[in-house]
This record gives sequence, C-alpha cells and structure tokens, in this order.
Amino acid sequence: MSTRLADRLQAARQRRFAGRQAELALLRSALTAADLPFAVLYIHGPGGIGKTTLLAECTQVATALGARTIALDARTIDPSPTGVAIALQHALGLGENESPINHIASYPGRLLLTIDTYELIVPLDTWFRDELLPQLSADTLVVLAGREPPPLVWRTDPGWQQLFRALALRNLSSTESDEYLERSAVPADQRQRVLEFTHGHPLALSLAADLFAQRPGVLFQPEEAPDMIKTLLELFVQKVPGPAHRVVLEICALVNVTTEPLLAAMLDLPEARDLFEWLRSLSLTASMRQGVFPHDLAREALTADLRWRNPLWYRELHRRAREYYSQHLHKTSGAEQQALLHDYIYLHRTNPIVRPFYEWQQGFSIVAEPAQPADIPNLLHMIETHEGQESVAYAKHWLETQLDGVLVLREIGATADTTPAGVLVMVAMERTTPSERAADPAIQRAWDVLQQQAPLRSGQRATHFRFWLARDSYQAISSVQTVLMVQIVRHYLVTPQLAYTFFPVSEADFWGPLAAYANLTRHPQADFSSGQRTFGVFGHDWRTTPPNAWLGLLAEREVASDALMIQTSVPAVPQPVVLSEPDFLAAVEEAVHHFLRPDRLYASSLLHAQVVVARIAADASTAERIAMLQTIIREACDVLQASPRDIRLYRAVYHTYIQPAVTQERAAEMLDLPFSTYRRHLKQGLSRIAELVWVSEVSVAN
Repeated sequence: MSTRLADRLQAARQRRFAGRQAELALLRSALTAADLPFAVLYIHGPGGIGKTTLLAECTQVATALGARTIALDARTIDPSPTGVAIALQHALGLGENESPINHIASYPGRLLLTIDTYELIVPLDTWFRDELLPQLSADTLVVLAGREPPPLVWRTDPGWQQLFRALALRNLSSTESDEYLERSAVPADQRQRVLEFTHGHPLALSLAADLFAQRPGVLFQPEEAPDMIKTLLELFVQKVPGPAHRVVLEICALVNVTTEPLLAAMLDLPEARDLFEWLRSLSLTASMRQGVFPHDLAREALTADLRWRNPLWYRELHRRAREYYSQHLHKTSGAEQQALLHDYIYLHRTNPIVRPFYEWQQGFSIVAEPAQPADIPNLLHMIETHEGQESVAYAKHWLETQLDGVLVLREIGATADTTPAGVLVMVAMERTTPSERAADPAIQRAWDVLQQQAPLRSGQRATHFRFWLARDSYQAISSVQTVLMVQIVRHYLVTPQLAYTFFPVSEADFWGPLAAYANLTRHPQADFSSGQRTFGVFGHDWRTTPPNAWLGLLAEREVASDALMIQTSVPAVPQPVVLSEPDFLAAVEEAVHHFLRPDRLYASSLLHAQVVVARIAADASTAERIAMLQTIIREACDVLQASPRDIRLYRAVYHTYIQPAVTQERAAEMLDLPFSTYRRHLKQGLSRIAELVWVSEVSVAN
C-alpha cells in the first residue's frame, strides 16, 4: 500500500523529536489514571521554545494510548465562541447543524483536545473556562499552549485550582540537545560546537540542523556575537537555493504576514507559488490563515542583518511593500482594510521611536464599527470614568449631533449588551457653529489656531479627534489603542478634502516622540483642560503635506540611519524643567545607565533641565539636547577620573556604562575586584556623578 505524505511528514518529525520527557510523562500518567488528575494542562513559553512540536508529540502519545485526539490552532480560528464551534465541527467532521460540544461530551472514552497559540484567543479565556470546558466530558483532557503565562484566575478559582496544571517550557538540556542533533544527522564532530553556541534553544538548534542539511560538510564556526540566533540566520541565509530565495526570506522578515500575491508583487513576478511553498516549508516560519510569518527571533535577526548588510536593498524592499499596501488600501473596507493598515504600520516596527507605541503582536480580536444611538449611554459612562463629568457634557453634544463621526471598537465574540472596548469621536470642525465651538473649549481653541494659521477654504474639512480612549486602559498602550491609531491613520488616508487634523493627548510629553515622528506639529495654544486632566494638542496640515507625501516622509524616517534626528516641523520651544534634588539625582543616574542609548535618553527629563538648556540654542533639536546631556555626564566622569580619591569609582562607571564590558561580572574581572566591591564602587560612582551634575544645575539656576 502507498504511504500518505502526511504519514511521512509525521514520521520525519518524530525521528527528530528529542527531550520533553518529563512533560510527556505527566501527560501519560494523566491519560492512564482511573480519573484524570487535572482537566487542563497549560504549556507556555516564548516563541521558538518548542510548544507546537510538543503538542504534536502529545497527540501521538495520546493516540498510542488509545485516546481520541482533536488538534486546533488558534491562528486558524475566528476568536469568538462561534469561531471555536466551527473549528471543532471541522476537526470532528461534523455537519453544520451538529453540536461539537454535545459530540465531545458524549464520547465514551478518553479524549485529548489541544489548542496551539492560545495567546491569540485569550480574550475568550473567560468563556473557555466558565462555559465551554465545564460542558465537556470528565474524561476529556485539554492542553493549551501559548506564549504568555496563564491568566491568574486559573490559579485563584477554587474549582480550577484542583483541575489545572501549568508548565513553563525551558531550553533543552545538553543531553537532549545532543540527541536532537544526532537525530537531525548533524555530524558528531560538529555537535559540541553547536551545543556550546546554542545553549539548547530549540529554534537555534533547528536552524543549526537546517544549516547542515543544506550545506553538507560545512564546518560550524559561529562568529563571536551575543545574538546566537542572528549569527545562525546569517550563516543560513548565505546558502539558500538561490538569490530569489534569499529575497523571499528578507521580505518575510520585513512584512507582518507574507502572502503569495504580496510576494509576487514585491518580486515583480507573474506568480510566486514555488517560492511561497518553499517559504512555508522552512522551520523558521509558521503559517496561519492570513499567510506565512517567521518566528520572532528569526524575524529580528533577518531584519537586523539586512539593514546592516545592505541598507539600500532594505529601503527598496520597504518601498515595494508600501507600494503594494497603498495599491490595495482603497480596494478594501472594514476589517480587511483595518488589517491592511496594521500591516502598513508594521513596516515601522523596527524604528526605536515608533516601536514602544503599538502592540505589534497579531491576534487582537477588535474591530471598529460606526456607533449606533444605543451605544451613547455606554460611551458617556466610559468617558465619565476616565475624564470626569465635565467631559461628559461636551461628549454628549457631539455624540448627539455628529454620531456619524463616531467609531466604537468591539471585541469579536462579545455579546450585544457588552460595553464597547473603545471609542473614537471625530468632530468635523467645518460643520460646527460658533455657539457649538464656544461651548467646547477644545474645539474653540483648535478653531482659533486654524483661523490664525491656515483657515479652511470652501469644501475643505478639518477633524478634531476630540475623544479617543480604551474602556479599560484609557490612552495607555494596548491592543485597543493600537486599533484606535490604525483608525486615525485610516481617516488621514481616505477622507476626501481633508485639510487639517487635531490630535489631543492627556500626556503630551509621553506622546511627543511619536507625534514628531508622524510629522505632527505641537499646538500649545490649542491645549485644554477637562476635569483633572490637561490635554496637549498636535496637528497636521494635509494641504502642505498630503497623505501620499506624508507616507513617503514616514517611510524615509523608518529607513533613515538616525531616526532620532526627527523633530516636529514647527517645534515648540520647551521651558527649562525644574526638578527637586532627589528627582534630579535619580534622573542623572538613569541617564548614566543609558549613556550609549540615545533612544532611551530621548525621554529623559534632563533634556530640558537648566544645566542643558543653558548650553544649547533655544531651538536645539532633541538630538542636540541628547548630545549635550552626554557631554555633561562625560565631564562629570572626567572630574572623578582626575581625583585620586574617586578614580576607583570612575573606573567602575567607565567599564559599566561609558565603555561597557559585556557583563558586570566581566567588568569586575577587568578591574580585578570582588564583585561585591565592584558593585559598591559603581553605586558610589553613580552618586558622585549625580552630585556633580546637580552642583552645575544649581550654579546655573543661581
């Protein structure tokens, strides 16, 4: 009889499986017990640690023990109760009208249900725990696998405490790693080199095995670098089947999700099926309904390597991806357009300014929809919770008169009476009357700015994003906030005759770097207060920089060699910051910690301290302020170096932050000091530097 390809694939996977014996022993003991000792096993660990591989082996073990198995992957499931039911129907081969829950509950025997990438459907966790799982048979064992530890409620609920187990996956031991390499046909004389370099990280081991499979006889000589995955990927990428395959890998690392049409467009080919299938076959990639994506560590390494090795080609690929998204943006709508915009913004993921302001992980199950009159009470309550009663009065008017400019964010699968997850209230300023503007200081002040600087012409439109917030986290970084930002960008790109936009934030200093990156101008004269909150306002004139030009500008900033040079087009000149002595000393010590990290110094309050402001031009850029702060710190270090009493403190600081050793332990060795003595010198040195800079600050102030 002929063998199915699936059987051959499974046999190959099992031949290479190594380790995880303790985890599998736990599974076997549970499945063979008279009564299941627990109903849910939750496996968690970072990307590349081997969760998916372990789940596949769990299925094999259960099958060998006579248990029925159902394997689901959350990447292929619509994150809603209905989506889970449909996935179970397909896995069980049931008809559309057959209940998968009833089918599972009535199964007469042990059953193993596994769900991979559970983090993508965590919003359904309460429904899983309280509604779905209790309906299953007592002979059903559920194994969940995700990147994050399980929600706390699994451990605190009195019932689930007894029926729940959690396992955190770690790197493989040296013995397990050696076994894996042996099963992967890595030459015996090369394994020790691989083991010493990979330290048992499953993804690194897999990449090393792929290297030997594609380059038989290669001598494994990794470069001395702290990022082992980056080095392995560099070795792997050098020997792909051909130049086109290398480009495919680079594209996959750059974009959020790779599809066959996107690949063909970026490669300028009529079709790219063979290359796409090759990409899908690699161990460093995974597939989901939307397309193919690399493991996180592989993506980071490939992207960093490309930007360092060939920055011009990186820029070109970035341009091609932008062009593809731009061409398809106006051909889509709704959730599809939202996903496309997220992919567009994803191109800026590696930028040190933009990266902290979004949740980049795929899988948040939130969609934006036009608000309905029935939403108004919930929206007003949400605004009152975060901004107070004064804001409610303003919001009530705009919700009643311009409801067509309001978007609500809903969690997929939420019931109809659940409060929306977030709201975006866009006031069309050209439609406001003088009395309406006078009743809301936020709109009135923005209108005054508009009249003074860039009055609207006939037919032009101006938008004030008057309210934007998440139900649970207000304007903090979250998946809801990310979707809100995507909708704001969507408004920029698809609104006809848009002339000006105003974007208010409750923490202007926090959002300033992102606003500067997005070429938004700070408008202090448009700032306003509501209750206990004061809002800073940023704006953009779309007549001087239209959407396409704006996208091009952002693209140039993404691929620029020094993104930190970016500043607002009309920068507001900040006043010197006056800090208390304890806060100032703490800020100096933190700045020394990040002496070689301009991206971290970018947010330092010391950039506007008097000791810095006194030595730079009034309109100095952020990069110039950072450079001056570094100069002041170095001058304080020089004072320590010149003092016989403080030279030992200087050396500890120098080898830790100014010219740092690889680790603090290594710095102590270089100084020939016990580690405890080194740490004491380092602490004293930081304090002395902070005191010296404080003296300079006080001198300037006086």
